[in-house]
Amino acid sequence: MKNYNILSIILLGSILISCNGSKNTAEKYFSFDDSQFKATYHNEDVLSLGLLNAQNKKIDSIIYYVNDKNIGSKKSSDKINFDLKDQKLGYQNLKALVYFEGENQEITSRVELVSSIQPKPLTYTIINTYPHDIKAYTQGLEFYRDTLIEGTGNGSGKGTGIKGISSLRKTDYKTGKVYKIVELPGEIFGEGVTVLNNKIFQLTWQNNEAYIYNANTFKKEKTVPYFKTIEGWGLTNDGTNLLMSDGTEKIWSVNPDSFKEVDYINVYTASTKIKAVNELEWINGKIYANVYQRDAIAIINPKNGAVEAVIDLFKLKSKVTNHPDLDVLNGIAYNPKTQTIFVTGKNWDKMFEIKVNQ
Repeated sequence: MKNYNILSIILLGSILISCNGSKNTAEKYFSFDDSQFKATYHNEDVLSLGLLNAQNKKIDSIIYYVNDKNIGSKKSSDKINFDLKDQKLGYQNLKALVYFEGENQEITSRVELVSSIQPKPLTYTIINTYPHDIKAYTQGLEFYRDTLIEGTGNGSGKGTGIKGISSLRKTDYKTGKVYKIVELPGEIFGEGVTVLNNKIFQLTWQNNEAYIYNANTFKKEKTVPYFKTIEGWGLTNDGTNLLMSDGTEKIWSVNPDSFKEVDYINVYTASTKIKAVNELEWINGKIYANVYQRDAIAIINPKNGAVEAVIDLFKLKSKVTNHPDLDVLNGIAYNPKTQTIFVTGKNWDKMFEIKVNQ
């Protein structure tokens, strides 16, 4: 279970530089001129790349790469410019292959691309308060027709030490009554859920596999491995592909049939990458995300990962029953009929229907 501390927000105020030249006698000759690098870059910037030629070697050519993509070449140590407008937020891995005097050298470095948007703080209004199973260690929440689909993990109980059972549930959101439930084996920690094409997809935390159920019968139809070894955290969909978080700043776009990677974004503010992105919900073309151990929701642009707004839900926790196993906010479900959002937390006895004030 997630019983370790994760810093939800990490401020990166400086560039991390690594120069891993080829291991030959040419290693000392060239390096990136990092004195020209900015602390952070934005998509509106142009990155200027140049080399230092410590011993004035005669250069035949230099081929430059950004994230392993060839961006051009030079016949000398003249600088090359690269427009960052179409780049993903996050680290940009830089490489140069230098050919000189019958030898060659590979040098590397990196710079960080952050969002140019300052997130807008948003408030909310509580529309209704409903009962929620206090034993549900909520990991995923989503409306399917008029009922809630909820995925839970087997939280060990930080106060009582009583281990729960991971499950998939169909719930009446007005009464909290569970209509259907599928319990997972004790060694499986259930994670995020979403519904697409009448199938329910459920992640597991560290088993590196997802489960696919018939949305009507709750019968498990398939177990599929992840596309790589990662943790499963939050899950939603954009109507075509699944969107999956893994506890880092990444949100992966995944093919629902093969569970293969389609694309990814890195989640960033103007100065910060947001790690521990957790439960996800797709609402009107944006990704709404819980950030683990932060009682807030980040609203994310799915095209570039920029956090556009933040909803501070800190006060909600004071409205639920305090008990030894009470844990963090987690769970976002959008009801398209009412155009309201339902939120709850791990082992919360209440669920809140809220309206975001724009």
